[in-house]
Amino acid sequence: MALRIVANRPDPAILTLPWHLPLEDWGPEYVVPLPQGLSRHVVRIVRLGEMTYAVKETEEPIAFREYRTLRDLHRLDLPAVLAQGVVAGRVGADGELPAALITQHLRFSLPYRNLFSHGATAAHAAALVDALVVLLVRLHLAGFYWGDVSLSNVLFRRNAGEFAAYLVDAETGELHPAVSDRMREYDLTVGGENVFAELLDVRASGTVSGHLDPHAIVDLLHQRYDVLWGELTSAEEFSTSELWRIEQRVERLNELGFDVEELDIVTDYDGDRVRIQPRVVELGHHTRELQALTGMHVEENQARRLLNDLASFTAHVELGREDRQLVANRWLTEIYEPVMAMVPTRSRGKLEPAELFHEILVHRWFLSERAGHEVDIFDTARDYIDRYLTTKPDEALAGEPPA
Repeated sequence: MALRIVANRPDPAILTLPWHLPLEDWGPEYVVPLPQGLSRHVVRIVRLGEMTYAVKETEEPIAFREYRTLRDLHRLDLPAVLAQGVVAGRVGADGELPAALITQHLRFSLPYRNLFSHGATAAHAAALVDALVVLLVRLHLAGFYWGDVSLSNVLFRRNAGEFAAYLVDAETGELHPAVSDRMREYDLTVGGENVFAELLDVRASGTVSGHLDPHAIVDLLHQRYDVLWGELTSAEEFSTSELWRIEQRVERLNELGFDVEELDIVTDYDGDRVRIQPRVVELGHHTRELQALTGMHVEENQARRLLNDLASFTAHVELGREDRQLVANRWLTEIYEPVMAMVPTRSRGKLEPAELFHEILVHRWFLSERAGHEVDIFDTARDYIDRYLTTKPDEALAGEPPA
């Protein structure tokens, strides 16, 4: 049997991996000791040149199905790891070996267990659930039925003090034209059961400081999902004298970070009442705005935070009447980039740049409150880097060049 590799933009270095060996026998010459979540499959993280991949052993039909599903999610611009390829036809000394699914490792991401070991407390559990809820709602809006919602099947990235969740296991997932209410309810039920068991396990491990109540967190998961789903999809009816409520609904969704791509507006027979319902909504309102102004691509809450600082800079230097693109370029070259340049090379794997800038802004707020006046951003950055950043664990890839 010949080795068969199906890959998107294949990396020739993949051929150098010891595919004749079971993944559990791969040694440190191939495997990078990075944090990884629990899995029913054998998973190894490998470094090939400047790229890092997660390799998972599974049955060949399942591997190809998950590969295609992840590729579909990527085309829909949904938060999931990027599938790199499938290796089939593996043969070892004792016969045939399982196929292997290869995905690109998500930079600055951590499994939920490692977040708790990196300083997250019981108080952060609600933020993790919020991130999971946003992910689940986005998947359901796109017609994706997950089938196995859990914290273990997600990677988390920091997002301006909160978290963003990315799907890493699509083995049970299915794409449909739309997800029925019954499918959504099943995903919520399974998710609640899995999250409850996972939080019980974390609490029993003793790695979480503070009081962790799995019952309350699962209730929160259901409540937050219902509220967000309703806000993004529910119909709203009002009189024609209240047409301002259309703009109010759009602004409310923008505040949640969503853009309204399509809005269904219907009037009654007499033209006295108006009924509106969002048809297509997409997360990334602030992300797209920041990217258009600066070229930076960051998480949604990080973008919101940076845009607020850009607005403060605009007011401070009295450039409110200038072109926003030009003002953003000044902010980027006079504030953001010089602050990032202050970070020592050895500390650039601690936090993603946008998250680090957010923490510096938070630190400035505390310093300014204590001093009774606004502290200079560069003095703040110097103080934060010297006092706090050097004590943080690295969250980038071990040995990976800094961004």
